Amino acid sequence: MTDLLYQTDSYLREFEATVTAVDPEARAVALDRTAFYPGGGGQPHDTGTLQAGEQTWPVTRVKKQGDTVWHTVDGDPPPVGTRVVGRLDWERRYKLMRTHTALHILSGVIWRDYGAQVTGGNMQPGRARMDFEFERMRKELVQEIEEKVNAEVAAARPVKIAILPREEAFQIPDLIRTKINLLPPQITQVRTVEIEGLDLQADGGTHVANTSEVGRIRIVDYKSKGRINKRLVIELED
Repeated sequence: MTDLLYQTDSYLREFEATVTAVDPEARAVALDRTAFYPGGGGQPHDTGTLQAGEQTWPVTRVKKQGDTVWHTVDGDPPPVGTRVVGRLDWERRYKLMRTHTALHILSGVIWRDYGAQVTGGNMQPGRARMDFEFERMRKELVQEIEEKVNAEVAAARPVKIAILPREEAFQIPDLIRTKINLLPPQITQVRTVEIEGLDLQADGGTHVANTSEVGRIRIVDYKSKGRINKRLVIELED
């Protein structure tokens, strides 16, 4: 089992860990603890390095299998028992944090003001798309949504993380739209991300601590993906 440090501290850039398993063919190592996000929910995995003594291994891929996070490295991986220092590519991670929170602002505004559910989404650093159950999407509505999401950025709302027992999480009405009922029965705890006064969702990704950190959000494209499925594409201003 890997202790998921990113779940409680998205701002952790560096950490110490011990190699607990090695997959020589995949050139991957499992660690007893990690700050590397393994990807999921539309957010890509982190990249960075592992270091032991004078040797450094670039981390090119991170994935979670069961309770274990595997880190694919360049070169022959360090053996079991090696103490390593993990360092994230912080510029990339922080941009992903800003982008992920931007999507929660967008979905929160659209749910609050238009009652439209999210049907899909994906992101890269600084750019993302999200699909909603809208019958029509027009330029004036897009402009209105952009103004509203940037008002929430300017409102500097705190972003809070909590890990709740499954039964308690099920009692929160706002989480129903995230299809929390589809979580496998073996998941006994649910991590929630709350933008204070705007949005509350079950979510496993990394986020900034305040909406003001997101910066200006621009809706750069919109298109129809079906009769009641419309896509918005956003970019963040640096």
